[in-house]
Amino acid sequence: MFNLTANFKPTGDQPKAINQLVAGVSAGLSNQVLLGVTGSGKTFTMANVIKKLNLPALIISHNKTLAGQLYQEFRDFFPNNAVSYFVSYYDYYQPEAYIPQTDIYIEKEAEINELIDKLRLQTTTNILTRKDVIVVASVSCIYNIGSPLEYGKFILELKIGKSFTPKEVSQRLAELQYERSEFDFKRGTFRLRGERIDIYPAYEDFGYLVYFTNNRVVKIEKIEPISGKLFKEKINNLIIYPAKHYMTDSKTFNIAEKEIRNDLKIESESLKKQKKFLEAERLIKRVNFDLEMIKEVGYVNGIENYSRYFDGRHPGEPPYTLINYFIESFGDNWLLFIDESHMTIPQLRGMYQGDYSRKKILVEFGFRLKAAFDNRPLKFEEFYPLAKHKIYVSATPDNWEINLAKKEIIKLKNNLKNESNNFFKKYFFDENYDGVAQQLVRPTGLVDPEIIIKPAKDEISDLIWEIKKRAKKKQRVLVTTLTKRNAEDLTDYLKEKRIKVAYLHSDIQTLERSDVLDNLRKGKFDALIGVNLLREGLDLPEVALVAILDADKEGFLRSKTSLIQTMGRTARNAAGQVIIYADQLTKSIKEAIEEIKRRRDYQIEFNRKYHIVPKTIYKPIREKIIEEEFSSDRFYPMKVKDSMVDRLEKIKPEALTPFDRKKIIRQLRKEMRLEAENLNFEQAIKIRDKIRQLL
Repeated sequence: MFNLTANFKPTGDQPKAINQLVAGVSAGLSNQVLLGVTGSGKTFTMANVIKKLNLPALIISHNKTLAGQLYQEFRDFFPNNAVSYFVSYYDYYQPEAYIPQTDIYIEKEAEINELIDKLRLQTTTNILTRKDVIVVASVSCIYNIGSPLEYGKFILELKIGKSFTPKEVSQRLAELQYERSEFDFKRGTFRLRGERIDIYPAYEDFGYLVYFTNNRVVKIEKIEPISGKLFKEKINNLIIYPAKHYMTDSKTFNIAEKEIRNDLKIESESLKKQKKFLEAERLIKRVNFDLEMIKEVGYVNGIENYSRYFDGRHPGEPPYTLINYFIESFGDNWLLFIDESHMTIPQLRGMYQGDYSRKKILVEFGFRLKAAFDNRPLKFEEFYPLAKHKIYVSATPDNWEINLAKKEIIKLKNNLKNESNNFFKKYFFDENYDGVAQQLVRPTGLVDPEIIIKPAKDEISDLIWEIKKRAKKKQRVLVTTLTKRNAEDLTDYLKEKRIKVAYLHSDIQTLERSDVLDNLRKGKFDALIGVNLLREGLDLPEVALVAILDADKEGFLRSKTSLIQTMGRTARNAAGQVIIYADQLTKSIKEAIEEIKRRRDYQIEFNRKYHIVPKTIYKPIREKIIEEEFSSDRFYPMKVKDSMVDRLEKIKPEALTPFDRKKIIRQLRKEMRLEAENLNFEQAIKIRDKIRQLL
């Protein structure tokens, strides 16, 4: 089922690690650890485990940048299988919130990235319709997305010869949240052309032409939407899935409406008893408005806050997430890889509490029903048991996952003492194996980088000299700072010194981060400045130097784990070095240096034994699978003179064509985000108000 395509085979520690993990899953282990140093090929090991076990897989990453990179790699490894990408689809997201101290209500505002939305819908559709599924996801996959049973029920099946009229198909498409658009044919829309209806599924890159004669489907053609080019593929049967994850039919809504109105009565009366009359009135108005919108158009902004009613869940029950789609389709027969587990597990643990704190204030002040609490991420104790086979992947796994794996392997060894199966004996009865599959050898022979310690006093002037030295050799440099502001200010300063540089942090939009990294590899930048993104999983062979500023500021960003991960970014280059700028050696610095030395010695001994000469990895820059239009000026903030703020009053909505209106809105949104990033909130509000006027 899974066809792994690669021009190399497992080598070094990889074969042993692959076999150990495969044997563990076959034996029923719930928790295993893959400890692999940077550059040891952990992704390739994961791919081989999937192939050998022939099981669908979900790979969870702690950030979108790494998830995007993993998605590219797995697409390369499995070009003929359903490799999907599932991350948060917001380019800009302001959650609904209320600040009691200042009596400020902040309405939910979001700018959805249509491409990522398509990929999310494609993911759930693949899971429900195929067996050869690999999903690369961020931690957002534990958020509520609605019931897979409800989503799976909402389909439109068109078959040659089946009785249907164009009007009936149009009505059904509207129920599936598709929009009728005669001029702008885009994802999630359809259009009528006499006895033909054109459909552009929300989760695909092509559309369909459905022809009718005498109220029957007579022909289905597949087209390229932009050029109108027809595919020669013969189609007898077409299934259209919903354009949104939250779906409900009229019968379900009628039942849910009664429950919602009953809860509204109870909760509004409770607020009145507490003499919160304003809050009670606010709640009544909000809920009645939402119910009317759902009844009329089938959807409302914030419908997810009523998901418990539509899903048939009881108060406090876990929400339906992407993981439920895996369980619904595959039962226990799938794999969960938690990539960079030392970072991902803490994120998964903390997501529920932050969401609950915000919702608690909204409920107390009458902005939401208590059912909003059930539109939430999974609690960790709910998430943990859902997957039967979990593999934690990291160069620096935490003691928590290591201890889980060790306990299970001890229990398994005891259970298998009387087994005659040589396969299990070979991999589990090895006295040196403690439940953690280790990859300390890099097939390339590359050793961990040389570490140089320099005083922090003159770190910037020294850094400039080091960057220029590497630039002459066409090598790249990564620099880590402690804050976003430090990263931006340092970037501006280095530009003044005529150094080609850019910064990368969480405010850079999801798909643009990959472009920044690609531009670094291409030589458009000599250095990249970052805070916490220049760590786990980034695959940048051209990077020959990692500079860690203020390394002696003990804390999360300068812990042993963080330092080891950051140093690992230059472990793919034979000339790799790390410069630590510190005035004192902290405990974390000492421990990180010791661990790097241990791994370095291990690799040097392996190279000596097998006569391996380390060589810098050569990796072509992949053609983008996830693409988005963007202009280079997003990386370089616009100057004040270019701002549109001074021209807002001159923009007259009634004088604009629909095309010009959309173009100006896009530009204004970019300006609004820029002003907010620069803390010019008054200007950002003015721009926001103008955008609302244009919508």
